[in-house]
Amino acid sequence: MKFLRELFRKNFSTLLSMLLLVAVPLLGSASLTGILYKNQEFLENLTTGQSLLYFVIVGVAMAFSLVNTTAVVLVTGFYLGWSGFPGMVVAYALAALVGYQIAATLDHGKMLTFLGHFPKAEAVMRELKTDSWQLIFLTRVSPVTPFALMTFILAIMRVRRWPFLLASIAGMLPRSLFFYWLGTKAQDVFALLKDPGTGTTGKLLLLALVAASFFGLYYLFNQAVKRALSNRTSPPAE
Repeated sequence: MKFLRELFRKNFSTLLSMLLLVAVPLLGSASLTGILYKNQEFLENLTTGQSLLYFVIVGVAMAFSLVNTTAVVLVTGFYLGWSGFPGMVVAYALAALVGYQIAATLDHGKMLTFLGHFPKAEAVMRELKTDSWQLIFLTRVSPVTPFALMTFILAIMRVRRWPFLLASIAGMLPRSLFFYWLGTKAQDVFALLKDPGTGTTGKLLLLALVAASFFGLYYLFNQAVKRALSNRTSPPAE
């Protein structure tokens, strides 16, 4: 209980931000559906300049967790087709970088400083950072892990910025390609947003991504714990 009281007292703003990053996308996706329903012509026949503005807007919106990333991919695939996919990748990169900077600014290293009072937790966190590329990739590859929340957590862990960006993009590609393809094949984007019917093959693919993420993260965490314990019990070098 003392640990929890200290955690909330010293990291309230960080924990509140993390909670909002989980809740806000649900409201954002509902709002996005309503706006598009009333303005169905908005994304039709965009010029190059309008397309660039669109990707900047959705990138920032994803960074602030204002919209669900899957909803954005479906909508973009539906309206812009495959020509818009490179822009979607750039929007993801923008969202990751903006989210990273926001988290680092809000946290100011407070969470890591707090963990410094708990040597075991700090040791595990330090070991996880040695596998940061794999850690980032596995958190991104699962379609059920909130994009903005994981950006926040990884940023306060102080993983390095450019490996974070590259691993984020690589991890997001498998599920993004699948949902983008769904968007390009859809007949009604609003029905798709309410129920992204993926079919048996799609469900198996998403299940495989979730399983790979879960078991991969479990393995990384388990290995980090073992290394941390080994380092604590190893005799000092003479």
